[in-house]
Amino acid sequence: MPLWKCRRVHSSLAGVIAVMLAATTALAAEFPFERELLLEAKPLPGSKRVPMLEITRDGRAVIDLWCRSGEGRVKIEDDRIEFTLGAMREEGCTPERTQRDEALVAALGKIMNWSMEDDVLVLSGPTELRYVLSSH
Repeated sequence: MPLWKCRRVHSSLAGVIAVMLAATTALAAEFPFERELLLEAKPLPGSKRVPMLEITRDGRAVIDLWCRSGEGRVKIEDDRIEFTLGAMREEGCTPERTQRDEALVAALGKIMNWSMEDDVLVLSGPTELRYVLSSH
């Protein structure tokens, strides 16, 4: 292969690597840290509450479910995400809300990836969870 073709291939590969590194950095930079995120769901009858997340840059998380609240830890690396929930406080749970909380806790525990679609944080695993960035 002539030397000028090797240089062109080398330049092309360097460009591809630079784009991939920039995309990875941009991906990490666009995670909505320090923002209130509301589960894309309607409140249950008789309530205005919708599950909420807020994740800090150091990995701490405030987690509100349908009737329980607590803190947890979140590990984010590139497009991978892992939730570890801590102790939860119960706030007047009905059997239906308790069942929904347990399902949401199980789903969060199996989340593996995250992405952004406009103002929606998409958490992917066996169950997809969608959290909308709060406007207030």
